[in-house]
Amino acid sequence: MAFGTFDLLHLGHLKYLQAAKRRGDRLVVVVARDATVRRLKGRAPYFNERERLEMVKALRVVDAAVLGGAGDRFKIIERVRPGVIVLGYDQREDEGRLKKRLKKSGVAARVVRVEKPYHPLRHKSSALKRVCTRA
Repeated sequence: MAFGTFDLLHLGHLKYLQAAKRRGDRLVVVVARDATVRRLKGRAPYFNERERLEMVKALRVVDAAVLGGAGDRFKIIERVRPGVIVLGYDQREDEGRLKKRLKKSGVAARVVRVEKPYHPLRHKSSALKRVCTRA
């Protein structure tokens, strides 16, 4: 299982999802809700949640994609019960807190973080947005 906003989908996202897929048999991707993006990033996403979900679903590496929960974000984990949760190098999720919640929920998933970004100065949504707004 992998999580993300996936606004302005780019090669860095694809590399993250490919790394996640290598760690399991199937890849389920959770796409953040618009309200979650606003709360975490302090701004609305460029593409709405349905558009971002559709783009992620279209990727060959993705077996299934779903929208994140509107309330308790752990409910989707409890429902899918993944064997591995792969976090991106820049995701703010506290791994220790996540592991405690998994244990409390009875979900036996390993938590792995992708340590190395793929060309972060070029393939990062915030950098792409700065370039796009200058054009």
